[in-house]
Amino acid sequence: MDETGLLLNAYYETLYELLQAHRDILTENIKNLLGEQISTQGFDGFDNDKYTAYLDACLAFVDERLETYNPFGIQYTFDRVRSRQAYQLQLGLDWYDSRSEFGALLKAVKDKAEPDMTEQRLRRLADELIKELGAYPDNSIIYAYQTRPTLGKLPDYIVARAIEQAIILKKHTRQ
Repeated sequence: MDETGLLLNAYYETLYELLQAHRDILTENIKNLLGEQISTQGFDGFDNDKYTAYLDACLAFVDERLETYNPFGIQYTFDRVRSRQAYQLQLGLDWYDSRSEFGALLKAVKDKAEPDMTEQRLRRLADELIKELGAYPDNSIIYAYQTRPTLGKLPDYIVARAIEQAIILKKHTRQ
């Protein structure tokens, strides 16, 4: 694996660790954001059962995101041959278009990657990437939802917002 691949893996591993460490905060933020969006968007028919179902979906999406960033499974997600095929399939399944966000992430990773990076240097560069770009694909999800909010997009949107709030919390606790 070259330096770019190492840094990309460090980015995902750092996100994984961040989400694991802030899981209780994510859960609380999800509850708050979900109630806020239901109220703000005026989605009809939200009784307690429907709210609970959407909350459960959001929490399942956190688990899904954790698995996406999981350092033990990442080599399967980002294997070069499979990644192109998986990426094309993912684009067809997702309701948001994350191509430009992923392109920006790859460009930033290539720009920051250095020869012979130590583990400590990889971690610092991964932190910089997260501070500058957030967690991929949150920006694409947030933009697509805000452009046209629907109930079908709501769980992804809530999780993306909660993750970005966790990143902001990390910024403030490290400074």
